Amino acid sequence: MSTVMRSGMAADPNPLTIGGRTFESRLIVGTGKYRDAEQTVAALRASGAEMVTVAVRRVDLDASREESLLHHLDPKEFFLLPNTAGCYTEEDAVRYARLGREAGLSDWVKLEVIGDQETLLPDTEALLAATRTLVAEGFTVLPYTNDDLITALKLQEAGAAAVMPLASPIGSGLGLLNPVNIRLLKSRLDVPVIVDAGVGTASDACATMEQGVDGILMNTALAAADHPVLMAHAMRQAVEAGRAAWLAGRMPKREWGVPSSPTTGMLD
Repeated sequence: MSTVMRSGMAADPNPLTIGGRTFESRLIVGTGKYRDAEQTVAALRASGAEMVTVAVRRVDLDASREESLLHHLDPKEFFLLPNTAGCYTEEDAVRYARLGREAGLSDWVKLEVIGDQETLLPDTEALLAATRTLVAEGFTVLPYTNDDLITALKLQEAGAAAVMPLASPIGSGLGLLNPVNIRLLKSRLDVPVIVDAGVGTASDACATMEQGVDGILMNTALAAADHPVLMAHAMRQAVEAGRAAWLAGRMPKREWGVPSSPTTGMLD
């Protein structure tokens, strides 16, 4: 860890690598809900994210049109990750993943198959089936799932390039509800664990990264903030701080005080 990064932090001994591609930033950012394209791009840049996700079902896929968000996202600056947000069936998710690839976005996909309209929790059975189909078609699949170990192991076995368990429901801002489950997933999976959904503010992001996960994906926490660009900057720092704290190794917790200075050799 002797090499120093732009942030001043020592180089990470295990950089984030997904599907054979390495990223310096461990923050992935969504592109929905911002006021306009200008604010979107400003927030993305402030976040330091290299990978940004776009909803195939909700954006104009004609990048030549100035009204399209894609017109403002330079693929040389951002790695575009299509997602299947808004899909409630395996068939819809697969269809929109294919559409994203055919439109020239990417053969990567953040795979979402929602099972309940009120909570937006995933339909894990349909998610597994869609993962198997898309992996067989050559996609690099990053499935959004719950924080259940068995589901995560099945997704890994199905060929997922990473597994993306929720911190809490999409758009809730509740932060990380089950840190024990997230640590369990990280300890058992061989593919990267990217926590997706529910992070609300910088302290949530830092605490999530301190569990040892490989990264975080967020959207609403930035777009719904009073000042999205400033929040994006804060999230960038929080993710870096949480990762550094994990690498550093925290002190043990105790139920009693321990002197911070030596007790031997003191002056009389």
